[in-house]
Amino acid sequence: MAQRARQGASTLSQAAAGERLPTLPVVLAYVRACGGDPEDWEARWRQAAAEVAAEPRTKDQDAEPPYRGLARFEPGDAGLFFGRDQLTDRLLELTRSRRFTAVFGPSGSGKSSLLRAGLIPRLRIEDQSGPKLAALRVLTPGEHPLRTHEQRLVPKDADGDTWLIVDQFEELYTLCHDPDDRDQFIDRLLTATDPASQLRVVIAVRADFLGRCAEQSALTAVLQDGTVLAGPMSRDELRQAIVKPAQAAGLIVERELTTRILDEVEGEPGALPLMSHALLETWYRRKGRALTEAAYEAAGGLHGAIARTAENVHGDLTPAQAVLARRILLRLITPGEGTTPDTRRPAPHSELDFGNPFDTALVIERLARARLLTLEHDTVDLAHEALITGWPRLREWIEQDRELLRLHRALTEAAQTWTHLNRDAGALYRGSRLTAVEENLTPDHLTSTEQAFLTASVTAREQERRAATRASRRLRRLRTARPWPPCWS
Repeated sequence: MAQRARQGASTLSQAAAGERLPTLPVVLAYVRACGGDPEDWEARWRQAAAEVAAEPRTKDQDAEPPYRGLARFEPGDAGLFFGRDQLTDRLLELTRSRRFTAVFGPSGSGKSSLLRAGLIPRLRIEDQSGPKLAALRVLTPGEHPLRTHEQRLVPKDADGDTWLIVDQFEELYTLCHDPDDRDQFIDRLLTATDPASQLRVVIAVRADFLGRCAEQSALTAVLQDGTVLAGPMSRDELRQAIVKPAQAAGLIVERELTTRILDEVEGEPGALPLMSHALLETWYRRKGRALTEAAYEAAGGLHGAIARTAENVHGDLTPAQAVLARRILLRLITPGEGTTPDTRRPAPHSELDFGNPFDTALVIERLARARLLTLEHDTVDLAHEALITGWPRLREWIEQDRELLRLHRALTEAAQTWTHLNRDAGALYRGSRLTAVEENLTPDHLTSTEQAFLTASVTAREQERRAATRASRRLRRLRTARPWPPCWS
């Protein structure tokens, strides 16, 4: 039977013992060997798998998981960060010899984790062979990079270098819409190339933004010999990333599951967050100390785990909360232009205030608890851009509202600029831009700041119209008035 079903004899034996739910291929192997109806038994297996997935967690499942899911690894997760030792060594070597270094890689290649859980812990270890560390600062550019981070770009007045770790460098192009602000921020980073600056810079950039980086000649020059590429992990590196976190937590990963994940992930670009999330959900469904293939199946596997998690959260919301979830999630999206893909957009909590603070907090908390969102200081963000591609419902929402999102993102930026300029009337919307917002965005879409900006724009337009009407009337009166009689000397 093992030869005919192409399954290991030990796997078939364990399934027969009834110790855990067998995988679907194993069930179907028994069904065919015993002359059963495969369709009937597949339906039974899926029902059983759903029941396994719905089982409440045991007490020890409230422990900290050994996998990060969609979230990046942080410096405190260094003990669970496996498979990138060689790349970390290469990056550390380059940062010691150069004052400006870049990490390029596709979305899902683990750039953020490499910097935070790979490089930073190594920098914090005292090493006489490397440059002395005076301070270490981690930042992401955001919408207003220079205004937000100007003080953090100043080196600490101390013996040694201040290291700036600039993650998500592509935000300079996806979130920052002021070219001058962008160029000045880059120029400030490039001062690190001067040995007297006491500054060292390491940036992480999505590979599809390499062309944008090449638009500035000075940045291009420093990237020529100062770049590390975060490419796919080898099969052995992937095995470490799968097995070693579980071992660190005193668990085991079933050999068949390890092999299956390796076969599914190897050679697939951007699959690391998918793998990490599927392993996290498998961990939640584990039996005893083992992460099994059956639990992996119940979680949705590599390509279905994200959607299953997101749909479970969405399905538990009330209709009103589901509408709110859609608004919140779309706020966290920057729609792509042309060939540029959609990207995540961190937003402050204040921007997610839609008039129902209790439901807003509840929806955000549930999405964050499922590790679909991350909460940092006063900011809410998608845990990873893999959520955009991995959750069909979210993709559908984006496609339905794509033009509306572009209009809304522009309004948000304009309202923020208006606020920053102390509500200068010159920054208000006029003409076709104001008309487009009035026709397409309802008050339900807007934050209090955006509504105030729109109200001020409408008020200014009405004042200008009234002033124009008064001027027109005065002009008509002047034109129709009788001429004065001639003056005789």
